[in-house]
Amino acid sequence: MKKKLLRVVVSSGLLGATLVPAVLAQTLPERLPESPRPIGSDDTTQVVDLQLLPDSLVAAPVLLDSAKLVWMQTPPELRDLVGDRINCFETDAPHAFNPAVMPFVLYFTERNRKYMQRVLERENLYFPLFEKYLAKYNLPVDLKYLAVVESALIPTAKSHVGATGLWQFMGPTAGDLRLRRDEWVDERMNPEKATEAACKHLRYLYGVFHDWELVLAAYNWGAGSMQRAMRRTGKKTFWDLYPHLPKETRNYVPTFTAIMYSMKYAQAHKLHSPDLNYRYAEAMDTLQVGGRALDLHRLSQACGFADSSALLRYNPELKRSWLPEGYRSYAVQVPATARPQLAMVDRGTLFDYCRPRTDIPTPLAPIMARLQGVEAFPVRTMAASGTPREEDATPGPRFRRVRHTVRRGETAAAVAGRYDVSTAQLARWNALRQGRPLVPGKQLVVFVPVAMPAAAPTTATARKLSNPARLPIASAKTASIFQPEKQAILSTIEEVVAAAEPVKSAVLSGNPQAISEEVAATAATAATLTTSDDSLPAFYLVRRGDNLAKIAEKRGLTATQLMAWNELSSEKVVPGQKLVLRAPANEEAEAVIVPARKPRPSEKASATVAAKSAQAARMADNKVHMVQKGDTLYNISRRYQGVTVEQLRRLNNLTSDEVKPGQKLIVAR
Repeated sequence: MKKKLLRVVVSSGLLGATLVPAVLAQTLPERLPESPRPIGSDDTTQVVDLQLLPDSLVAAPVLLDSAKLVWMQTPPELRDLVGDRINCFETDAPHAFNPAVMPFVLYFTERNRKYMQRVLERENLYFPLFEKYLAKYNLPVDLKYLAVVESALIPTAKSHVGATGLWQFMGPTAGDLRLRRDEWVDERMNPEKATEAACKHLRYLYGVFHDWELVLAAYNWGAGSMQRAMRRTGKKTFWDLYPHLPKETRNYVPTFTAIMYSMKYAQAHKLHSPDLNYRYAEAMDTLQVGGRALDLHRLSQACGFADSSALLRYNPELKRSWLPEGYRSYAVQVPATARPQLAMVDRGTLFDYCRPRTDIPTPLAPIMARLQGVEAFPVRTMAASGTPREEDATPGPRFRRVRHTVRRGETAAAVAGRYDVSTAQLARWNALRQGRPLVPGKQLVVFVPVAMPAAAPTTATARKLSNPARLPIASAKTASIFQPEKQAILSTIEEVVAAAEPVKSAVLSGNPQAISEEVAATAATAATLTTSDDSLPAFYLVRRGDNLAKIAEKRGLTATQLMAWNELSSEKVVPGQKLVLRAPANEEAEAVIVPARKPRPSEKASATVAAKSAQAARMADNKVHMVQKGDTLYNISRRYQGVTVEQLRRLNNLTSDEVKPGQKLIVAR
């Protein structure tokens, strides 16, 4: 009582001392402008310039901080009560009381009571788990309120920057703490694993700063950012760094203290209510999936839950409601109350029932926008018979790859004009830098369009033209687009392929003598039809770091061919050595005469031609797949129904799973 009276007396005295100067300042007459004094007048009088006192009512208002304004508007009795309660907390967690904390206390206990009541409903569900791991890692138990600040005890909470889970871990931090994240599971939303990871992270931060207020600020802003701020300002405590921190980090520790006070004294502020839906921890069992496909909606029905999404709430780390076949060994959390229902059937029957249905919804294909004057959805053309035209199972390539060797004085524009492509395309295909001249001898890759077959009147004719063994013959309209030299190349290829047809028949007949005769004839025809090709240089000078396999791979050859053409006994080459990149002329001539007794190198070439012709014939009767960049035997087998990796190896005589871009594989007979 004496203290209250003393406070009233002191405050009334101060108020009187404040109002007297204010009243005097208000009653001061307005100052008149000073008139010039005549020369020779008495200078003994002095003019005194009276300044307004800082506490006068006419003085300029002082801008107040919002937190300080709330502090001044709060009744002193409430400030003293909250301060006494917070200062009595026996914990190592931050619990300093100052004007920065009071606004958040009023916010959680008065202005936003619904938020605190939603948190109180989940308190008994997660706090026992937090206390167990905090005690395990020897951390202050009151750090459990940090999860309330981060996520309001919602395990699936996500922030606008991507932080996820009860403890709001970012992706890199979760990776450092060994929390698994993939297409199906995100362990940041697993309450138990995320809590243990948070305890490890808090223990690491305390080892860096040795101050819990700095630890909480670093948890929000990052340890590196806090250390840089401390080096820049020279401050060592949170409240010294307070003016130099971002707004969110500046309010982080006061929010933690206010949350801790509001939950500890929720009963005193009447935050608890009988209408709240309090949740409590349940005894849980685990069901090992073991790589089987599993639908949690059907498992919920098998456990006897009326809500088919019940198990999703017990397994918040699952990003989808089902797991695919062959996924890693995963343990589904199931309430112990469902044990009798699961014990009624064996595991095989249970997993068969819980297998995802075939009608699982899939994302719809995007619909292209309809543009005026553009046919967005092409209509299938009708043949003369009135039936839809059958499409080829394996459409032929629309472009063929051509190598061009740069000659002295050639430019990119000249090369592009020669092959009827743009300079930008040529630069993109060969990674050419703008403004740099072409180096003589450099090989450029050019993709030349292949002539499309003419429109056929019947289905049978269209199917015949799409035979992979023969290149399509260009129509008159299409042929006019190409240059004369391109027409010559196409006609030469047609003649070579046509000459290989007898070899195909001989191989299919299985007669060795017929095969040798047809191979000799085909080699002679190929030798006569072969023309000079400038796409590959005739010679190559070995440079430092080159090897025979590398040189052969760059030019589409094999190391065996280079060894045969250059009469090498091993694959060893030395810098400065000159290699022949084409077959010698005498070898091509000898290919016409096939010796009957003594084997010669020309026989090997003939056998190679026969093997290639047999492979071409085999591909003509089968479905062929062109290997693209990034393809594997497994990916190719998935594209064709009923085809396995073993079948691909057997059909193509492969000894390993390695395939190269541009390689042709038989995928079906």
